[in-house]
Amino acid sequence: MRKTFKVKHGFSLLELLVVIAVIAILAALLFPAISSAKAKARRTVCMNGLRQINLGLRMYSNDSDDASPNTPGTNRSASLENFINFTGYKKLMKNNVGLKGASSPQDKLFACPADAFYYGAQGYVPQGFHEQSFSDYSSYGFNAGATNPIYSTRTGLAARKISSIKDPTKTILVMEIPALSPYSWHEPKRPFSAENAVFNDAKNMVSFVDGHVSYVRIYWNPTRIASGGISYITDAADYDPPAGYDYKWSAD
Repeated sequence: MRKTFKVKHGFSLLELLVVIAVIAILAALLFPAISSAKAKARRTVCMNGLRQINLGLRMYSNDSDDASPNTPGTNRSASLENFINFTGYKKLMKNNVGLKGASSPQDKLFACPADAFYYGAQGYVPQGFHEQSFSDYSSYGFNAGATNPIYSTRTGLAARKISSIKDPTKTILVMEIPALSPYSWHEPKRPFSAENAVFNDAKNMVSFVDGHVSYVRIYWNPTRIASGGISYITDAADYDPPAGYDYKWSAD
């Protein structure tokens, strides 16, 4: 009787290395596409959240004789406690989006998934605004306007009649909080440092008085001249941008 032996062929070491190299190349090619898709998905969630918050704020105004929220705090300074100017609106209108009781990090509608860091008095902080009590656990701010008396004009919409806003398609109503400074959660400057804390043309998600939401470049002028001819480093929300930008802060 004859026995037949079958020889099993496997990968040689060289073939295995070639396969591993091909997989590594494919992974390197796919990684940017996957990262881009994830970033786009985060922006979509933020966009939908802003759209709902915008609608809830408009409902609040309808119930308040057409007036937008007025939540004045103290003058702007390095203290983040003064964020009440921009986040106090949440307490006033959150019933309009189905939230009751005290605010908390579980208020998912107010948490943008890209909100993973902010710049405070101590520099870069690897936590989201929606995790902080000083922002009323919100990633989004209301366009209340500048509150520092050094500015000759006050931008923003605090206590303003919605029907009196002259350009509702370009005037910001609610925005991601970094738009105030500005910097970007979606396309940040790296490394995270004091030098890169704020920069011109940072991209942020904003919603407008007419209800639509856009991903826009925010203008910032670090050498702005305030009232009295004195130069101050100001926030982006303290003045309207020049021509070529798709938004404005002021109601006039």
